[in-house]
Amino acid sequence: MLKVDNLHVSYGGIKALRGVSLEVPDGKIVTLIGANGAGKSTLLRTISGLVKAEKGSITLNGDEILNRSISSICEKGIALVPEGRRVFGNLSVEENLKIGAYLRNDKEEIAKDFDWVYTLFPRLKERSWQMAGTLSGGEQQMLAVGRALMSRPQVMMMDEPSLGLAPLIVRQIFDIIREINKAGVTILLIEQNANMALNVADDAYVMETGEIVLHGPGKKLLENEQVREAYLGKKKN
Repeated sequence: MLKVDNLHVSYGGIKALRGVSLEVPDGKIVTLIGANGAGKSTLLRTISGLVKAEKGSITLNGDEILNRSISSICEKGIALVPEGRRVFGNLSVEENLKIGAYLRNDKEEIAKDFDWVYTLFPRLKERSWQMAGTLSGGEQQMLAVGRALMSRPQVMMMDEPSLGLAPLIVRQIFDIIREINKAGVTILLIEQNANMALNVADDAYVMETGEIVLHGPGKKLLENEQVREAYLGKKKN
């Protein structure tokens, strides 16, 4: 289990996270929704070691990982699919995937994971030689997810995977999220498409101005009038 407890983060005197606490149980999909600037991405960046916290605790299976090095956190089993894909545009698809496995030396298992990623994303196999910067937005998102999977994570954190993608591609990405979860990968998902996120999530949190304001099963929050008005753009009949 990934557990965040009373996490505080500031940027230049501005409080980005104000005592955030949440749990991501093993084998589950947990989503975090909220408006732009609510602190969602800051939370993922703090968990992954990119941002330092003032105080609080982040544990994975009981081990404290707060403020550890990024490589140490990756080795523990946490991978981040960043907002905006952030693939290495001047490297090929295959080279990008190899970078995802840079902390591993189990060659046979890496080969199996290559096969799995190419099974999940046949388009990437077709374009394994192609420079990542020439892929479409949807293909780059697939590559970003595949790159994270190559680290063989226990927990995969995804920051706005549907951002800027066509509806058909969004549905494909969410189908893949379910497939990855069924394979045993725990997922913490940040997503502005609240309807898709809450439908796929076992558990969900709502964040406003750096604080968790609502928590419950994803399907239950879909029926919450406050959530529907704020994030789904409709009132409950």
